Amino acid sequence: MAAYIAKYATKGAETATGALDRPLKFAAELAQLDISDHARRLIRTAWALGARKDLEHLRLRAWAHMLGFRGHFSTKSRRYSTTLGALRDARAEWRRAQAANGSEPETTYVLAHWVFAGTGLSDAEAWLAASLEPAPGTEGEPTHA
Repeated sequence: MAAYIAKYATKGAETATGALDRPLKFAAELAQLDISDHARRLIRTAWALGARKDLEHLRLRAWAHMLGFRGHFSTKSRRYSTTLGALRDARAEWRRAQAANGSEPETTYVLAHWVFAGTGLSDAEAWLAASLEPAPGTEGEPTHA
């Protein structure tokens, strides 16, 4: 389950930030990439800052594809928090202790029976959706293609 969540959390992070899946060799590569203009500017800025002598220890060019951030999306600071490895170890130790005591973990019920509930909105839901529609001319007005 954790791997499944991590897959989509990472995918969400990449989609939201525009980070790339590989390092850049040349700044000119940015022109051919299918990323947002905002992500392109962030990557270009990290690349430009990476050329500065006073910032070379940050290796910003090596990590420009990740907007200059060289960690995993959920990395925690070791100074202010704990590592994911330490959390896994503590959880494994807790489970070993529970097994040694003969304690059974709480039961998790899995419901695997699904029933088709219908399509569309009920009359009450349709009324609510219509009443929440913003007034024409406001910033939140829906666009009509």
